Amino acid sequence: MSVDHDSQGTSTRPYLIRALHDWCIDNGFTPLLAVHVDSSVRVPMEFVKNNEIVLNVSFDATSGLRLGNDVIDFKARFGGVARDIVVPIDHVIAIYARENGQGMAFPMPEGPTELEAPASAEVENDEKPIPGAGLRLAPAPATTAEPLADPDAGDDEPPPAAPPAGARPSLKRIK
Repeated sequence: MSVDHDSQGTSTRPYLIRALHDWCIDNGFTPLLAVHVDSSVRVPMEFVKNNEIVLNVSFDATSGLRLGNDVIDFKARFGGVARDIVVPIDHVIAIYARENGQGMAFPMPEGPTELEAPASAEVENDEKPIPGAGLRLAPAPATTAEPLADPDAGDDEPPPAAPPAGARPSLKRIK
């Protein structure tokens, strides 16, 4: 008996997101999700800027985190108010570690964006939007204690320098 499957198989995006989330947690890093926001995404719109939001998806910042094949959902506090967050997998444009910027970016979702989000204040989780293409992302400016990264740990290349205060993180392609 043969089962008819699409020759492409299922998307690798949810598997890569889960793997990089696990890697961040295992190494004591804070996993961040950059999300392209449109009407299919449920996030606090007052924290969306340029149709993007960056979410802290560490276990300390979320409740009931589920990294599914089609959607990521959890509860998180924004401005002290618990909110339900729902992100379709294809709207995740990057996952990376706050402390060193290592992670992976994904293509933007296909189709027009019908949302024009208002400019806003910073998200309580200290995150800012990032561009959505490439392989390594520079870290967002840290507003917490010293980074957890061990500078002497096996990486031949030093972590990227933090951008000046108030600057958006930038993308760096690694070959």
